[in-house]
Amino acid sequence: MNIQAEKIEIMKLVLETENPGILESIRNIFNKNQTADFWETLPKEQQDDILQGIKEVENREVVDYEEFMRKHR
Repeated sequence: MNIQAEKIEIMKLVLETENPGILESIRNIFNKNQTADFWETLPKEQQDDILQGIKEVENREVVDYEEFMRKHR
């Protein structure tokens, strides 16, 4: 079945249903797809900090947690 036929079939099912729970579920699916990506909600400064941290991990510029704690206790 091609995409257009699939859409028509789904529309028929939506138009025929009297179940508000199904309609709400469909609405929630579409609303969920339209929400902003978490990354896009972060301020630029936080995005830069995270990207810098990833770069440091990739370059093995990390300190072992236990070693760090021993030095600072």
